Amino acid sequence: MNFRPTLLAVALAAVYLSASAAPPLMNGPVTAAPNAAALVTRLAAQAPGLGLDADHHFLLASQHPGLQGSMVVRVHHTYKGVRVFGSESVIVTDGAGNIVRESVSARRVHLGRGSANQLGAATAEFNVKPALTAAEAIALAQRSVRAGAVAETPPAAELVIFPLVWSERLPAALAKSDHELNALDVTDVVAGYELAWLVGTRLRAAALPVYHDTIVSARNGRILAQWSMVQSVAGSGKSQYNGEVPLSTTEGGAGFRMIDPLRARGGKFGALAVTNADHGTTAGEVFTSSANAWGDGKQYVAGASTTGANGQTAAVNAMWGLANTYDMLKNALGWHALDGQDTATYIAAHVNTAYDNAYYSDTCKCMFIGDGSTFNSLGALDVVGHEMGHGVTDATSRLVYAGESGGLNESSSDITGEVVEAYARAGAGGALIPAGGNDWMIGKEISKSGTPLRYMIRPSKDGTSPDAWSSKLRRMDVHYSSGPNNRMFYFLAQGSDADPASDAHSSYLSGTPRAMSGIGLDKAYRIWFNAATTRFTSSTDYKDARAKVLAAAEELYGKNSKEAVAVQRAYAAVNVGMDINE
Repeated sequence: MNFRPTLLAVALAAVYLSASAAPPLMNGPVTAAPNAAALVTRLAAQAPGLGLDADHHFLLASQHPGLQGSMVVRVHHTYKGVRVFGSESVIVTDGAGNIVRESVSARRVHLGRGSANQLGAATAEFNVKPALTAAEAIALAQRSVRAGAVAETPPAAELVIFPLVWSERLPAALAKSDHELNALDVTDVVAGYELAWLVGTRLRAAALPVYHDTIVSARNGRILAQWSMVQSVAGSGKSQYNGEVPLSTTEGGAGFRMIDPLRARGGKFGALAVTNADHGTTAGEVFTSSANAWGDGKQYVAGASTTGANGQTAAVNAMWGLANTYDMLKNALGWHALDGQDTATYIAAHVNTAYDNAYYSDTCKCMFIGDGSTFNSLGALDVVGHEMGHGVTDATSRLVYAGESGGLNESSSDITGEVVEAYARAGAGGALIPAGGNDWMIGKEISKSGTPLRYMIRPSKDGTSPDAWSSKLRRMDVHYSSGPNNRMFYFLAQGSDADPASDAHSSYLSGTPRAMSGIGLDKAYRIWFNAATTRFTSSTDYKDARAKVLAAAEELYGKNSKEAVAVQRAYAAVNVGMDINE
């Protein structure tokens, strides 16, 4: 999460959510899909029917549980053994291994078919032999990010085929002005391909993380694309934001350790844990205490001990957020930990000195939280939920952290943060996500002025985030391009307002009634989670998200259900698709 100041706070009323029906759950944790290799073979056998030659194949990427006994298998598309960046299939299989459905990001279709193979080339052959070595590409990527930064983990490079994509208007929209365009008026066009190195650098400049993914041409060393990868936002303890809260800890030695033996398994510490970075840049050791009562509930005092009661409060904040995010995902959705496999994660508190940020690291699959300077301690519920949301995305769709997909990545984390906040404050640990308890503002509690970082009801209140989709969205910082999807989710859960003076009003709604009805936070999040974890690919944009969120609503609640109608209206309200009548 990247923190930027915003403007005014707003209080929102909650709507009542019916608990009449048992909600659908994800599977329990699994270790492997025994039919995954056979599935890849089946896909390859079907390739000729799609017009793909023998150079096109598939590579198993990951697998995780889906809904009601299903398995989700993600496969990369390859050409001559090299992965096509952003081109992939998400396949849902039943318990017997039969394919139920497939979501496809098809960015490989022109490979092997003429001049589109290589920009400016007239040959049908696409050469996958690089002119630059991996080491040369890494050196170029490191020089392009920040001088003097040193490696936190060894850099890595993967040879990929990088599609050169631009956005093109559909024929029916050619006469529209830019501000009249709807997200469904444009489509992505693959104009060509370039052999490239995908270089992952996880560096540090002094105490600050400098994480980037860089696409370096394997032909001539040009930087084709680059984006930041700092994905930022039974004892008892006194938390800073939630009063006295129950904690599960581990007894050992002369005292207690902040390792929760009841939640998750494996990982670095065998269960969910909180460590003390003690103003350093590494995770440090697990918090310990001679008594099983932690923290003083107050903001950390700069220069104070990080192990005393005042220093322990940051650990209480972090563990309370960890436990509630874990419980919400498990109890409400049947999703275990961040990866769905119940693999434990951890949070490092007191990272750096007076550090005004929190972030998820894809190298350790863990989170780092600062004490704040402009902000208070970064361990508020919605911030912890936000960062753990990045972990779920990292384990599933891996939405590329740039352009529209990056905005959806950030929005998914903002949504998770709000759901965790509601679950912790108004829920009772059950299978339903409560209708209230959250404030629909990101980071309000950590702000010393009370001004939130982002507003989901009307993102433009921060002065920069747009309320609706436009063609400019893909060129924005991902923390701003998240705005329209955040607003969509608010409308889906809470509904809109017909009064033009209301923050919840959308001028894009033209159907009847002019104000759409919400379906409640529980149903809205189930639909979003289904789409994000079992349908999204790494290159999903707003147009694709609408189609897949709608498909998720139809799967869960029926094709012409009020929930499916609400999805269409919520996206129409942010200029993605046309409005319909309820």
